[in-house]
Amino acid sequence: MQAGNARYRTARDLPETVPVFPLEAALLLPGGRMPLNIFEPRYLEMIDHALSHQRLIGMVQPRLDGAVRGDGEPELCEVGCLGRLTSFAETGDGRYLISLQGVCRFRVVSEVGTKTPFRQCRINSFIADLDMEAGAAEIDRPALLKAFRAYLKANDLDADWESVSRAENAMLVNALSMMAPYGAAEKQALLEAPDLKTRAETLIAITEIALARDDEDFGSSLQ
Repeated sequence: MQAGNARYRTARDLPETVPVFPLEAALLLPGGRMPLNIFEPRYLEMIDHALSHQRLIGMVQPRLDGAVRGDGEPELCEVGCLGRLTSFAETGDGRYLISLQGVCRFRVVSEVGTKTPFRQCRINSFIADLDMEAGAAEIDRPALLKAFRAYLKANDLDADWESVSRAENAMLVNALSMMAPYGAAEKQALLEAPDLKTRAETLIAITEIALARDDEDFGSSLQ
């Protein structure tokens, strides 16, 4: 896996402990790019920390059932994704504009007691994610593109089809999953899919359900 100037090949290339950024309905996947506008003081400090260390941040959703710790902070989902900080700019008004590139997914082992204002977790990385093309040939690309076209048509949207046609299977699946305007539960299901083939099938199923629901809503509005 190449992310920015770094190449990640084995578990030795990845940290055992990372700062984590809990963010609802935010999905980062291996190879994908996520722009972020950072303004909260503790996360500004987190970016400073990442820049001075390995440039890696764990993106993870708050737990879907809304559970919170005793201090009011949300409990975390078990699975998140490591992102390398590949772009950084200061705005002049105290904010950072950054971009993360997905490296691999991880499972939270435990939260680390720390004096930093941002949270840190001990993790187990999904090493298989470092090979982006593993299982990519098994993806039903025509079915995926059919569902994507139907969604765009139903919502009067367009896409850069030239770029879509050039995208390799793994990048296509992960990019479409990140772009999909679905909720936190659907995003987590896409993240936790065991492989690319399952992720593509999950995305198709979620999209077909959304289209069917839209058709039902439209029919009901005519009655």
